[in-house]
Amino acid sequence: MSDSLLNLAGAVTIVVAGLAVLVALALVMVRALRSRDADRDERAAQLAEFARVQADTTARIEAMRDLLASRQGDLARVVNERLDSVTHNLNQSMHTTRQQTADSLQKLSERLVVIDGAQKNITELATQVTSLQSVLTNKQQRGAFGQGRMEIIVQDGLPKGCYQFQFTLSNKSRPDCAIFLPDQRPLLIDAKFPLEAVTALHDARTDEERKLACARVRQDINRHVSDIAQKYLIRGETQDLALMFVPSESVYLELHEGFDDLVQKAMRAQVVIVSPALLMLAISVIAQIQKDARMREAADQIHAEVGHLMDDLKRMHERVLKLQQHFGQANEDVRQILISAEKVEKRATRIADVDFGDDGAGADNIIAAPIARRLEAGG
Repeated sequence: MSDSLLNLAGAVTIVVAGLAVLVALALVMVRALRSRDADRDERAAQLAEFARVQADTTARIEAMRDLLASRQGDLARVVNERLDSVTHNLNQSMHTTRQQTADSLQKLSERLVVIDGAQKNITELATQVTSLQSVLTNKQQRGAFGQGRMEIIVQDGLPKGCYQFQFTLSNKSRPDCAIFLPDQRPLLIDAKFPLEAVTALHDARTDEERKLACARVRQDINRHVSDIAQKYLIRGETQDLALMFVPSESVYLELHEGFDDLVQKAMRAQVVIVSPALLMLAISVIAQIQKDARMREAADQIHAEVGHLMDDLKRMHERVLKLQQHFGQANEDVRQILISAEKVEKRATRIADVDFGDDGAGADNIIAAPIARRLEAGG
């Protein structure tokens, strides 16, 4: 575009120079007219020269005008081309920017949807946590919560008939669960636990509050262990130990880390404190014990069934031997048939050839290969 402007400037310069020449010629003409003393021939010559110069100047001006029009057309074409190129690039850039903006808005919308879902989940989780806190605060609901977890663990690990919930003992006590072992003495499980004292211990801010909370934990656990030992341990009727189920791993760890003496005292009282993980392990061991007991009870039946199986195998062996003898006899019969067929074939051949010489005494021991092959092939 700068080259076109330079060309246009050159053309303008040429036009200006032509106009200057024309002005000079006009001045010459004026002077010639004023000069009355000049010769007419000279004036005629000057006029002719002036006309020639004027015609030449007119031709140059026409040429300059054509050149200027051509340059102007080239300049307009170049400017239009540049404007079209700039417009195209601008449109393409705007389209790309608009597409990128749309993609960014789409991704932002998707992320907002994910954030909304996460916010809903957080709200639901907060609601569940609040509901769980209210459950754990109420003693009756907390007992139902612990019993529900215990029942799920027992039902998943033991077959029906090996346990009973709310089993009634001879002293009218009703433990939360009774698991029947091979000696038919139930192993009893209590699903309640003293959460208020542990919660107070967690919420303690001063040494005095912590001291009072620890004393309350010891008091509640000792009382609970004593109740289990007195109500659920009956000599000759129940097992020698009972389980106190704590449906919270954190509470169980808190008891073992901060009150190990209470745990040991409970074990000496034949009460074992178990968490959900330990209860599942105990249920697995009990299930294996019950399975072994059922296997021992069925040992005589298994021995009798094994004896019957051995008798069946012996009879099958005898029948296989008899079948083998039948196959051997059938093979011998086939061999004799082949010998007779060979003899018949030889006699038929002699009759056809009218040959009644030696009758082939050794033919009994020869089996014709073609006949044998045909019989073996099923022909």
